[in-house]
Amino acid sequence: MEGESKFHGRGVSYCATCDGAFFRDKVVAVVGGGDAAVEEALFLTKFASKVYIIHRRGELRATKLIQKRAIENDKVEFLWFSVVDKVIGEDKVEAVRIKNVASGEMTDIPVDGVFVYVGTKSNSDLVKDLVQMDERGYIKTDENMSTGIAGLYAAGDIRQKHLRQVVTAVADGAIAAVEAEKYLTSK
Repeated sequence: MEGESKFHGRGVSYCATCDGAFFRDKVVAVVGGGDAAVEEALFLTKFASKVYIIHRRGELRATKLIQKRAIENDKVEFLWFSVVDKVIGEDKVEAVRIKNVASGEMTDIPVDGVFVYVGTKSNSDLVKDLVQMDERGYIKTDENMSTGIAGLYAAGDIRQKHLRQVVTAVADGAIAAVEAEKYLTSK
């Protein structure tokens, strides 16, 4: 969306756990409708005064229990059939321009932050013919970060795993480095 990269770190975030506390008593928007988006929106209600969930469909993809919690939360408001067209602001996020996908109508919604949870794309084409991957293109490894190819390790967000955060990527990197060193020493 237009403005996303401009405001990265100045109101656009991809981690409610990391940045949620910066939005105490502020209004934020969460973009997406899957489990991660709705769970993060619920987490943000601990800090924010209001959380918009902007979703391109008329129903969520999140599990029913998570949906129920969000629907019952007074701080959460849903903007259905909508996508973010643009992030607006001068030095920091001030609003999002949303487009209703059914009518085409554009509306500016004042917000202090935007949390994006519309899915990720792996960047694993370099090794696509070498290693096993899941259906989304993430590399399968064992607990030692081994890809199954001698001397080839994968670490960080390129791996098939549940949590994608800096702390897990750093841990993966440390494990992979130790294992690579052991492999090289044995040769």
